[in-house]
Parts: sequence; structure tokens; C-alpha cells
Amino acid sequence: MALAGVRVLELAGLAPAPFCGMILADFGAKVIRVDKTNTTYSTDTMARGKRSIALNLKSPEGVGVLKTLCKQSDVLIEPFRHGVMEGLGLGPEVILKENPQLVYARLTGFGQSGKYAKSAGHDINYISISGLLSRLGKNNENPAFPLNLLADFAGGSYICALGIVMSLFERTRSGKGQVIDSSMVEGAAYLGSFVWKSQSLGLWSRPRGENLLDGGAPFYTTYMTADGKYMAVGALEPQFYKELLKGLDLESSDLPNQMSFSDWPEMKKQFAEKFLEKTQEQWCQIFDGTDACVTPVLSFDNVTMHEHNRQRGSFLWDDEGEVSPRPAPLLSRTPAAPSSSRDPFIGEHTYEVLTEYGFNVKEISALQSSGVITCNNPKSQL
Repeated sequence: MALAGVRVLELAGLAPAPFCGMILADFGAKVIRVDKTNTTYSTDTMARGKRSIALNLKSPEGVGVLKTLCKQSDVLIEPFRHGVMEGLGLGPEVILKENPQLVYARLTGFGQSGKYAKSAGHDINYISISGLLSRLGKNNENPAFPLNLLADFAGGSYICALGIVMSLFERTRSGKGQVIDSSMVEGAAYLGSFVWKSQSLGLWSRPRGENLLDGGAPFYTTYMTADGKYMAVGALEPQFYKELLKGLDLESSDLPNQMSFSDWPEMKKQFAEKFLEKTQEQWCQIFDGTDACVTPVLSFDNVTMHEHNRQRGSFLWDDEGEVSPRPAPLLSRTPAAPSSSRDPFIGEHTYEVLTEYGFNVKEISALQSSGVITCNNPKSQL
């Protein structure tokens, strides 16, 4: 796999850091999640392919253990607020002295500097000050947020993983690691570069929800079908719009010009009435194989059964029968090979990992006796 041989330490945190670690694990990295010793249950649902050690970082001995692990690792992912790692004596200025080749990835909401650097926040807060939230939703309604996907996972996990891979590549030339300041605010804003860079084109000159790509256009939105399901319509170009009208059994001569903004609300009503005449399956039969850019809005219950997804193997099942998306992108020579095993228990691999990193039995026993580490036996939790 592409990242085979890369050693990653992921300090346990909320969703963005775990997904970042899972991306690296899916593509071959050896990811070790560093959990706390005073807990027995993990809420991390993205621990696929990882191992877990339980370590008390509030003790000097625990800090010493992590330093030893960092000396022999390639990447450290830390998800804490600004200053937490420095307070533990584990800041990059300390760790990089001991391992100058380490890629030290700091994944936070607001970044390592600025007014909000030490403030709490969540996805909705990050996209609010990124500018993106102001563009999402319908006119005369509150801005609408797309779950917690934009900042946490797109602007957070994926941007951070990209930074890690770029840093590892650069290290092959310089021999040096570096610190990644991955701010979810800036990551989300960067994802919105098209919106920023296309403002001069007039794409966003109308109120929120009334523009070409934000649900204002009758040919770029969703419609309910006769069976209460939905179809997604993206017939932007004239040739695609022509196919849309053909499938809806509408004549362009009976309708206003496609780009007549003032007529869009009425055109939406006409299209909505048409889509309510048939079920989702019937519309699929009409539009599949055409260039009308009309597709079904699939639910989690039926997305794996769709013919296109089945043909590509776009979803996978683990040993416990849970389904999840296949890692993307698909590499031709070194594709991801995600683990199908269950997620690790907290501290399940403490002994195994410390042994690999050079700790002997006596040292591990002493650390366990003093409460610096926890070595959990999986059999006791089955």
C-alpha cells in the first residue's frame, strides 16, 4: 500500500483526528491510537486498522513513554487546543529536537494562533467564521449547515492528511520533519476557493438560495417523487437541460428561457409537479443512460444496492457486518486495503506496541504497576 512502513501516533480525540488517522491506516500506515488510562470505552467509530495503547500523559513517566514512541515514529497527530501539548512538555519544539524527522500534525478548529486559538468550538462554528456558512441555505431562512462534514472532515481530516502526505514527501528530499498547523476554519475556507474565485462571474450575486448552484435554479436542485423519495437534478449546460425537458415531457417553447432568473420560481413549480407524477424508480428508468444529469437521491439503506456502486465496489463490509464507504481515491498500483477487523479496545495493544518500540518486560511491568499504562485483555471484554 502507498503508506506502508509509515508509523503514526494518533492522540485520541474527537472525530476529525480519528478520521485523519483512519485515512492513513486505510492506505497502509501503522497507526497507533494513544488513549487515556482512566477510561474503558472509546467513542471513536473510525478506528479501523489501528492499534490502541493506554497511556497516562499527566504523569512524567507517561510523557517519557510518548517521547520514546515519537523518536521512532514518522507522524504525530494531536487534536488538542492550543497550549495543551506545551503544558505537558510535549510541544513540537521539544519533540522535534529528539526526532527532527517527525511530522508533527496539529489538527484544531481555530489553529495555533489568533483570537480563538484557545476557544472551544465545533464544525458549525468553524464554517461560520470561514465565510462558507453565510452562503448555505435558502433566502429568508437561517443559514443551513451540511451536517458536520465541511469543517470536521473535509477541511479538517482530509486537509490534515494531505498536509501529512506532502510533508512526508518533502522529507524524502530534505530529511527533515515539520509542524503542520491544520485549522478547520482555514481548511473549510480553502475548500470554498471556487466560491471566492468565481464571485466576479456573477454566480453568487443574488441572495442566498437564489443562485445557479445553491438551489435557486430549477435545473439544479432536488424534487420529490410520487413515492416520497427524491431525484437530484443538475442539468446546467443547454444540451443537458434539453435532455431534462425531454425526460419530463416538456417543450422548451412552452417555458421561459433557461436562464431567466425571474421565472425560476414558477419553473420550479412546474418541474415539481412533473416529478410528483412518477416514482423514483420510474424516473430512473427514464433518465438512466441519458445526459440529463438526473440521479436518484439514495438513502443509507439502499446506496449499496445501486448498480453503479455495486459495479465499482464503492462500499465495503467489515467482519461485524457494518457497511462503510471504500477509501478514496482508488490507486491503480497501491490501492487502500482497509482492515475488516473490529475496532481495538482501549489499551488492547499496549504491551505489543511497547515491546516493538524497545521496552522490555520489566519496564512494561513497572509502568503498568504504577498506573502509567493500561494493558487490557480483549478476552475479558467479549
